[in-house]
Amino acid sequence: MTLYHPDLDQRTFQDLVDEARRRIPALTPEWTDHNVSDPGIALIELFAWMTESLLYRVNQMPERLYIKFLELMGITLHPPAPARADLTFRLAAPQAETVGIPVGTEVATVQTAEREAIVFHTTRDVLVVSPRLSTALTASAGVSPVYRDRWDELRSLQTGLGAEHGVACFEQLEPGEAIYLGFDQSLRDNLVQLTIYANIAGVGVRPEDPPLAWEVSTGDRWLAAEVLRDETGGLNRGGVVELQVPPQHEAITLGGRGAYWIRARLLAARDGQEPYRRSPELRGVVAVSNGALAPALHGSHVENEVLGLSDGRPAQILQVENPPVLSRQDGQTVVIQLPDGGVEFWTEIEDFGISGPDDRHFTWESTSGEIRFGPRIRLADGIERQHGAVPPEGATVRVTGYLTGGGRSGNVGSGQLTVMRSTIPFVDTVSNRRSASGGADGESVTEALARGPASLRSGQRAVTARDYELLTLAVSPAVARARALDPAEPGGPVRLLVVPRAEQRGERVSPGDFMVPDHLFTAIAEEIDSHRLLGTAVEIGAPRFMGVSIAARIEMRPGRDPELTRLRAGERLYADLHPVTGGPDGCGWPWDVPLTAAHVITVLSEVDGVASVADVLLFEADEATGDRAPQGQRRLALEPDALWLSVRHRVL
Repeated sequence: MTLYHPDLDQRTFQDLVDEARRRIPALTPEWTDHNVSDPGIALIELFAWMTESLLYRVNQMPERLYIKFLELMGITLHPPAPARADLTFRLAAPQAETVGIPVGTEVATVQTAEREAIVFHTTRDVLVVSPRLSTALTASAGVSPVYRDRWDELRSLQTGLGAEHGVACFEQLEPGEAIYLGFDQSLRDNLVQLTIYANIAGVGVRPEDPPLAWEVSTGDRWLAAEVLRDETGGLNRGGVVELQVPPQHEAITLGGRGAYWIRARLLAARDGQEPYRRSPELRGVVAVSNGALAPALHGSHVENEVLGLSDGRPAQILQVENPPVLSRQDGQTVVIQLPDGGVEFWTEIEDFGISGPDDRHFTWESTSGEIRFGPRIRLADGIERQHGAVPPEGATVRVTGYLTGGGRSGNVGSGQLTVMRSTIPFVDTVSNRRSASGGADGESVTEALARGPASLRSGQRAVTARDYELLTLAVSPAVARARALDPAEPGGPVRLLVVPRAEQRGERVSPGDFMVPDHLFTAIAEEIDSHRLLGTAVEIGAPRFMGVSIAARIEMRPGRDPELTRLRAGERLYADLHPVTGGPDGCGWPWDVPLTAAHVITVLSEVDGVASVADVLLFEADEATGDRAPQGQRRLALEPDALWLSVRHRVL
């Protein structure tokens, strides 16, 4: 059996000749004779033959040396990407004083005999405040609304709850009218409970579906506040409205009153939605905070780990005990405890290329956890140059802290993060209302071997579409696929389509599973911005998803369970069209490749228990509603900026 050897460069003799000939018009436009009889073309072919011979020898390099070569070029394995989740901390009872949930608070899943606990930690401080309602307004609809101060009226009604009429929220019942509640302090991240006292006056609407939106002020715009509970039926009766206030809650001035605002805004009724026929009337509002929402990251904290003693030699390598190491946070660095008692804080850098002999620099390889200090390089003239300082002999080397963890195991389901590992006074329970997402395992050696040559060819500059794709894939293992499309018109932006890894499979897959998270979007934007050409605009987003529904009729092999066979056939269709793991190579359905009935027949014929495929029809489908086009087809074209999304396949 022939041993496998990687191809560092796959260009052939003809590829080299063609590449050189394409450059002739740009470099030497006066050279017009490109026939094989021309002496210049003969020289090109000669050098192409010599280069091909050299590439053949380079491609015989064993894999072990190939890996070392990539390491010398600065190409290392990507560490795991940690999953992210929002944790809801609830108080045992509302408190009169502020309750703090500090950064680094650890929450885990329940540990069982078969599975270790998966630990998350909060990434910033969150405060549960005691809301103080200080003003109230109503406003007309339109670009320049007219505000009316209703605070005194609302307070007087609240002290005399037997009043016949309350404060009308929407006097003209025009979409855009709103009632505003102003607070003295920001309620960012808080679970705010509004106890509403109201008259049963806002008739006409369905209590479970009122044309109403709760929003908060952010300084320059309004953001939706998630409604966790609404017992008022659209402000129609007394009850509790519980809102999740987003992290952007800033003060603005409305009607001459500066406050942190929450508003209930009247919407235009949708098709089939009942509008208000009379305005709701409020007689009082009481606000308390039941808890807060804190962003969290999969991983455990390791604090003040001692790595060992320095031997005073250049290029020392020390290693932390718990690799892989996640991205460093503020204050996580190397500390040198000098023999005389002094303390030095050193700085992490990418490489020692510009480090001088007195620069207190180190590198920290995330996957292996290795910390390296500056090497001493001997130049051709015999002079030795030190790149980066070296800790003195006998000094104690430690790290202030780091995070370890990450990977797909962190993509836990909703309601799984319930065990508090950090005690916080007054906090009763914690949970994640939505599934954690974004976790991806570290890059494998095979993936790095494939990425290495492409990275070297791009030169770390985004010029061609392929360069943009390679740089995007290199940002994080959480990026599954990327595609760059040329500008639609001269001067237009490059369209960069990003597909993150998704854990959902089968019928549960939806376009929302492939939305690019904010943190990943920011990381990609920063990476592209640092490598794009000056004047090139880049538009980053997700691809479009074209819904497709397959109807197939199959014949069973004798003795096989029909239901089980149909189930396997359906699962195979969903797997084949998956945007990340589908396709012939398991890397997602290829871009621009149409879906044909012949392909579906081939796929179904490989399913155990299927004797033959009698018929196949392909239907365009709405991924939101599941509705199919009335006419089936034998071939569906895939647009350049789109991927297939399975919608309710049927196997008969």
